[in-house]
This record gives sequence, C-alpha cells and structure tokens, in this order.
Amino acid sequence: MARKFEELERLRQQALQGGGPERIRQQKAKGKLTARERLDLLLDPGTFQELDMFVTHRIYDFGLEKRRILGDGVVTGFGKIHGRDVAVFSQDFTVLGGTLSLAHAEKIMKVMDLAMKVGIPVIGLNDSGGARIQEGVASLAGYAEVFWRNVMASGVIPQISAILGPCAGGAVYSPALTDFIFMKRHTAYMFITGPKVVKQVTHEEVTFEELGGADIHATKSGIAHFVYDTEEEVLENIRTLLTYLPQNNTEDPPRIASDDDPFREDPELDDIVPEDPNKPYDMREVIRRIVDHGEFFEVHRHYAPNILVGFARFDGRPVGIVAQQPLFMAGALDIDASVKAARFVRFCDAFNIPLLTLEDVPGFMPGTQQEHGGIIRHGAKLLYAYSEATVPKITVITRKSYGGAYCVLSSKQVRGDINLAWPTAEIAVMGPEGAVDILYRKELAQAENPEELRQRLIAEYREKFANPYYAAALGYIDDVIEPRKTRAWVVKALRLLENKRQSLPPKKHGNIPL
Repeated sequence: MARKFEELERLRQQALQGGGPERIRQQKAKGKLTARERLDLLLDPGTFQELDMFVTHRIYDFGLEKRRILGDGVVTGFGKIHGRDVAVFSQDFTVLGGTLSLAHAEKIMKVMDLAMKVGIPVIGLNDSGGARIQEGVASLAGYAEVFWRNVMASGVIPQISAILGPCAGGAVYSPALTDFIFMKRHTAYMFITGPKVVKQVTHEEVTFEELGGADIHATKSGIAHFVYDTEEEVLENIRTLLTYLPQNNTEDPPRIASDDDPFREDPELDDIVPEDPNKPYDMREVIRRIVDHGEFFEVHRHYAPNILVGFARFDGRPVGIVAQQPLFMAGALDIDASVKAARFVRFCDAFNIPLLTLEDVPGFMPGTQQEHGGIIRHGAKLLYAYSEATVPKITVITRKSYGGAYCVLSSKQVRGDINLAWPTAEIAVMGPEGAVDILYRKELAQAENPEELRQRLIAEYREKFANPYYAAALGYIDDVIEPRKTRAWVVKALRLLENKRQSLPPKKHGNIPL
C-alpha cells in the first residue's frame, strides 16, 4: 500500500511541475507568473481544490504521443475569494504553449458545469497559444463547447476573464462572452489574426502591442474593462470586483456593515455645478462625495470617458452607477458611450444590482461620423437596456437633460422608480440657444437688433423651460432636492425599493438592436 501512495505522490509532484523547470524559467523571464502562482494570489490561502490533475491529451500524431504532460496545460478546480466559493481555471503556457486540446477544453467545461450547478462565479486566467493545431477539428470542437457554456452561463453566474498572455484566434471569443475582461500591460494580447497574417492580407505593419495590447483594448476597442501593470494588481482587483457581485442571479449582491453615515450631507455639492452652463465639472467628484467612504470601483475607465460606469456602495449596499462626465465632450452620448453604458446596465439588471444614474447630458453627439456609424442603433441599445431593467432605478439630474437623451437615461417614462433633480437641472427638448434659433427664426431675421432679441429670448426660454420645475409640475420629477442631500435621498430610495417586484411580458427574448 505504501508503494501506491508513493506513486500517487510522485505523479502529483510531476503534475505540479507543469512543463518543467526550463519552461518555468522561460515563463518567469517574460515577467509572467506560473498558472499555479496566479491561483495562489487569486484565491484565499489554502482553499484551492484541484480537479483533473492527471488528465492528458489523446493525440497520437506529430510526436505528441511522447509528450503527455499531466494536466494538459490548464489547472482547474474551485476555491474561495473572501470566503465565497468560485470556480477557476488557469492556463499553463509552460505546457505546449498552453494550447487547447479537447482534453484541455473538457477540464474547463467540467468546472463551468460545476459552477452552473452550484451557482458560483467562474474565473478564467488565460495564457494560451490557441487551438492545438496537431489535434485538428477536435480542438475547435472543444472551443465551441466552451463558448456554448459561456452563453448558457451568461446572466446566471458572473464570468470573469483575465488575459495574462497571448489570446488569439477563436480563443478570444470565450473571454469576449464573459462579463468582465482584465488585461495586463505588455504581456497580454488579444486578436483574431496576428501581425504576420495582417501584413500578408492588408500589407499593414503592426506590432503585437499595437494590434491587440491591453491599452489598445482598454481605450480603442473597449474589449478590456480593466488594465493593470502587474499580474498581482489584476488578481487583486478581480478579488475586489467580486465583493460587489452576488454569487448568481438568484441572490442579492453582498451587503456589508458601513460606518459611513447613510444620511450624511455634503455642503460642497451645493456649489459643484458652475453657474455657467457651458463650464464643465468633474462628475467623479460628485460620485466620491455621495458614496460610502468615497469608494468608486470604476469599470471601463479608459474607454468612452464621456460616460462613467462602475460600482459603489450606499449604506453598505452595492449599486451600479452610470453618470455623464462633463469633462469630456460635455457628457454627450456617442456610439461608444451608449454601448458601454448599455452593457453595464444589462449586467447590473441580470445580477440584481440597483442602478443610480447621475445625469448631465446635452444630448446625442451630432455629425456624419456618428450618424453613419449607427448612433441611432447604438443609442437604442441604451434605451433598450434601461427599459428592460427591472432592478431599482434611481435617477438624479444634476444639470442638462436634453432631447432624446432625457428619455433614454432612466426617465419616468421608461420606468425609472425615483427621479430627482437638483435646482441646477435644465430639462428640455434642446438647449435654450438652439430652441430660440428654431422657434423665433422669423422674428430674429426681421429684428432691428437680432442678437439683443436673441439673448432676451434665450433668457426667457431658460427661465420657463431650462429648469426642473416644469417637469416636476408634470410629475416626471419626484422631487427637486438640495445637492447636499443627494446621498440621504438615494439611501432612502434604495431602502424603499429593496423589495421591488416587476416582471416583463412573457417571451423567449427580446430583439435588442445589436
């Protein structure tokens, strides 16, 4: 019997070595952690339970029958983060470049199936050369099985991907189907076709970093939600993100005890909106002053900066925040901002996270670039997301709320639950200047002093319409509040709406304007 135990220990030690000391040395030389080191940092100490340590591939061609490494390039299992269960897989680049065989895919499938059965998040740490070419279509079938599970798990359990090395070809679609993507600068890459193929087909000269590096995907494509300089930062921030999320779609997000006075007032907010309606201010400062301890876990920070999305807490309760940022494009909604916010709203709705919208929007961005790019369709995604959402929806209009953007951003008419406005709010079809130019076109053309008349009419229009009281008189705004009392109002609204129940008409699914 002792011999059997010795054999078991020998095989375990062999599996723990991955691709062997030399491959591990090469991994370290690239500034990368090993698959197991990553899991040690991600999970609570001593909680990882590995599955399928002894799995090997089933390939008998190209000499691979002589290269059967235990685990086959991916470490899978389950553990805990902040005491809560998660399922994990971590690809091992030291084993055949982390390439995916059918056996490799089956290990990932098993932990995804387990996560769905017990209702826990699944986290994938990606570092792979892609499909294992020597296996042919069986490798592609493995990918497709993983993709299908990503879709089935969508909106049921949180799915988080970290890209810590190469992720190319069909491999990119699994992370793309998950809820959040983290990338590490300088070692992580995502692209459908690499620089060599790009050069052959389009004659473009492009580096790995320029084609699919972390900063490109964080700023240009919007694929990466978070980017960090080190793997340690990536893994630590995955842990932080999970503190805001429920385990699955049947649970509420985790509340914590908060010693930040829920009814705290902040007099500085009363003067944060400039008197000049064309002067910007920092909406992050508004957020910081109203949330618990000023902590805002921002998502997509580097993409579409004219809108802010992220998580915070009020009275210890997680809330998703969507807010215009007047510092960029005056907070106007463009294609990228609409898609960014729509995706975030849908995630929050899927996982029972209340939504707070802080609104200062002059409208949708005009121009041929936006129109030809499909701003109508993309803007409709945000409208669809808010209309479909049944979680508590609270809106605070801090300044401008013009035109169709008023309708889209959780207005009463798309079933916002509590809609508030600061006294500085301007709610109208369009800004006073544009409205006067249209409404009084003939009068201005015939006036002896058209600019003097125009300024007087603008002042009259602003007095009558560019304020919150006309909308409040119609019941579209529930209350006009002093900015300093915003936090207290939001907390009271969240408490009121804690047991909100709203259902949608029975249907297979809607047809969101993709």
